[in-house]
Formats: sequence, structure tokens, C-alpha cells
Amino acid sequence: MSKETCWIDFATMQQYMIDVFKGIGVPEADAATCADVLIAADKRGVDSHGVGRLKPIYYDRIVTDKIQKPVTDLSVLRNIGATAVVDGGHGMGMVIGHECMTMAIEKAKQFGVGVVVARNSTHYGMAAYYPMMACDAGMIGMTATNARPSIAPTWGVENMLGTNPLVFAMPTDEPFVFTNDYATSISQRGKIEAYARDGKQLPPGWVIDRQGRPMTDPHAVLDALVAGEAALCPIGGLGEENGGYKGYGYATVVEILSAALQQGAFLKALNGIDDAGNKTPYCLGHFFMAINIEAFTDLEAFKKTTGDILRELRNSQKAEGAERIYTCGEKEHLAWLERKDKGVPVGTVLQKQMIQMRNELGLDNYTFPFEQVAASA
Repeated sequence: MSKETCWIDFATMQQYMIDVFKGIGVPEADAATCADVLIAADKRGVDSHGVGRLKPIYYDRIVTDKIQKPVTDLSVLRNIGATAVVDGGHGMGMVIGHECMTMAIEKAKQFGVGVVVARNSTHYGMAAYYPMMACDAGMIGMTATNARPSIAPTWGVENMLGTNPLVFAMPTDEPFVFTNDYATSISQRGKIEAYARDGKQLPPGWVIDRQGRPMTDPHAVLDALVAGEAALCPIGGLGEENGGYKGYGYATVVEILSAALQQGAFLKALNGIDDAGNKTPYCLGHFFMAINIEAFTDLEAFKKTTGDILRELRNSQKAEGAERIYTCGEKEHLAWLERKDKGVPVGTVLQKQMIQMRNELGLDNYTFPFEQVAASA
């Protein structure tokens, strides 16, 4: 963290986000859901999907761009047995995601498995939030979502697929659940945005231009992605030698699960720009699944076996010079242990955004710690 970074406790930051969401027209209960999804990311050290996205992804799209609705009018189009299809009506993606996973969990209680898909949604925050809801209910959770075109297919240079995470979470007998929340690209826009806020260059190999050359300036990359002049590399990188076709293949699986099942928009239709160059709703699609473990085995036995698997992996022989082996979800748990008494790290770019939103909404009851530091300097 830079010397300009200020820490704000989680309770204050969460309430601030609730008040910002309410200030731009999100109903109070929905505002609480949205803020909970964002603060969950910050608590786990996933700064690419926490409060840093409050202004550019939600505030600006509602207030400035007017391509997202603050009031979520979700409709159920099909509801058959263990499955359902919903239309989010371009409302708040976090509200849509929470409702869909809640439906999937309820169906899994009855049928052993529940699958719900959504269309006409918007960015739903940290994907792991929703499978972790299933874990809280003693189930395995899964989610997938498509996104704005970002990834080039193997042997291509045009951004076609979204970052398209395919995310699972499974309960264990450890203090944290197993969860593998990551994009099917080497990196994703949120991390590139974080690099831009921190003034850091990107590693070569994350992004290519239309000639297949690496791009490392995060500001240039973000602009070029919107213009269609840059593309993210899939997991495995360029070509096939290091398995780039695998990341490309999984990104395509997510696109199909997130669009074909609910007959929603896909690929270039998700770029948020119409033929005249005007901003339009993103029309994202999501996939949610909950698997009731007790339909298969005893829940506590499942947790122990899963924990045993993870412990054996961590206790296996380490590479020379390596301090330890991690399993999925462990680093996020360690981030929580480090941050629980400190809060959210807020750099200078985010500080300016927070002040701007506060002033525009008249949230005069907030005076941030970084302002007090600046005043005393």
C-alpha cells in the first residue's frame, strides 16, 4: 500500500455504500444487499470488486449513463421443478444474483439440486458471493456470468468473449470455504482498473492489441478494450503451447450457460454500445446452481472429507524456496484476518471518488479519515 492509502473500518464503509445506493434511487433493502456484496469483496482482499467499483460500475451507469435501473423489477419467466428462468429488467445485478441463488437454494432443498438462470441483468459484483450463499445453507454453490467482450479466442486478436468466471464454493470443516473465484482470462478488467488506480504497469502477456503485441499501460488498455482495439488473453496465454485453448474453451462454456439457456444476449451484443455509438444496457446473463449435499451424503462427513483433501494438498512436498502451498479460498481468509481490525484500504483515486459521490448526494454526515489527515498536514 502507498503512503497515501487510508484505512476505513468496514462498518463505516458499508453504511456509506448503502447511503450512496439509496441516494441514487436504490430501495433500502436492495441497497443493503448491494453494499453487502461489495464489502464482502473488500473483506476478502478482492479490491478489484469492492468499493472501488461503486462509482464507475454502479453510480455512473445509473446517474450519468442512465443504462441501469436503480429499482429492480425481476420477473420469473419459467419455473419448472428444479429450474427457473428470470428476467432482471436491467436492474441491480447484486439484487438479481441474490434472488436467483436464493431460489436455487430453495429448489435444492426440495429436489436435491436447483438451477436458475437470469437474463437482462447487470454487473453482479464478486461472483463468489453467490456460491458462498449456498455454502451457508450447507450446499455446494456454482455461478457463471458472461460480460463485456474482452477475451480473444485462441489464434485470434479480437475481443469476443467476456472475462466469464466459472465459480464454485464448497463447505469444509475448516474456518473458510473452498472457492475458486477467477476469470477465464489471465486477468480481468477489475484488476486492470486497480493497476490504473495505483499507477502500475501491467505484466506483459495479459493484454494484446489488434496486431497481437503486448500492451502494458492500464489506462490505454481500458480505453482500447472499450474501442475493441485490445483483448485479454485467456488462461494459458496466447496460442496452444501453454494451454490457452483451455481458458478459451471454459470462457465459451460460460457464454453458453449464461446466454443460450435463457436466450439472452451474447458476445458483441454485450458491449453496451448501439450502432449509433450510444451507451445501452449490458443485458448480461447469469447461471446459478445449488447442490444439496445431504441428498448425497451426510453434510459433516462431506465437510471433513473436503477438509482432508485440502489439508493433504497443503501438506504435500513444497518446491524449493516455497514457503507454503495454498488451497482455494485460503488467501482470501488470510486477507480477512489481516483486515478485520483495519478495514478497507482506500487510495487517492478512490478517496476523490468517495468525496465526489458524498458531495453530489449531500451525504454531509460523512467526514472521512483521509480528509482529517489532509487537513492536519
